[in-house]
Amino acid sequence: MEYVHMKDMRASALEPVNVLSSYKYQGGLGYYESTKDASTNFFFSYLRKGTYVFEYPLFVTHTGNFSNGVTTIQCMYAPEFTSHSEGVRITVE
Repeated sequence: MEYVHMKDMRASALEPVNVLSSYKYQGGLGYYESTKDASTNFFFSYLRKGTYVFEYPLFVTHTGNFSNGVTTIQCMYAPEFTSHSEGVRITVE
């Protein structure tokens, strides 16, 4: 697929280490990463069929029980092609 957007929502206790938006290359795939207040956005000009794992460093700001948001992925030119992850709870002690 071409022109794909993935949005990863973060729990309120998590903050990204890298706050600067930039073009990156990881696992044979080039993408633009944009960090926002509550999410990190990934933009792909071309995404081949397959399984990908995206990881980025976060740090914990305070303890408690938090709801982590879902991650959504969608083709920007064909929005009918979309999917999302399940939400999870995070407990920080």
